[in-house]
Amino acid sequence: MEKIMEIKNYLLRRSYRDYFLFVFGINSGLRISDILPLRVMDVKYTKYLIIKEKKTGNIRKTIITPALKSEIEKYTYRMADSEYLFPSQKGNKPISRVQAWQIIHNAAKACGVEGAIGTHTLRKTFGYHFYQQTKDVAMLQYIFGHSSPSITLRYIGINDDMVDKALEKFSL
Repeated sequence: MEKIMEIKNYLLRRSYRDYFLFVFGINSGLRISDILPLRVMDVKYTKYLIIKEKKTGNIRKTIITPALKSEIEKYTYRMADSEYLFPSQKGNKPISRVQAWQIIHNAAKACGVEGAIGTHTLRKTFGYHFYQQTKDVAMLQYIFGHSSPSITLRYIGINDDMVDKALEKFSL
């Protein structure tokens, strides 16, 4: 959580759009390919995000959390409904996946986060923290559209070391 706050602060000092991209990603659990094409009208006047997933073609309906709704209201306050949430400076289009990756990767690097950090890290961060708060792997599996709990746990980084630590604390 400390690093998340550090990255948020770093991005907020640099660009409100980039900050909002990070916040939107870690609070929605969506893939970057489903986030970038969103327009203000897709998120501003609704309680739910309804998207057709680019990767799977599935229609996904997910509630906008109160924390994310608050961020959306602040961010979109002066934006037109037809504007992209993450507009590029190069014409009327959203930023590219590569640009989104550079934003996240550079922020993580600047904040001393080790390893391969990119846009997919936003989705994984959502999943990891959802699981840590709820311990509901079945719900997270459903949210992510995974075929099994083991895929979901591996995806969010619940590995053997974490299992060992949990078992060391366990007793009847």
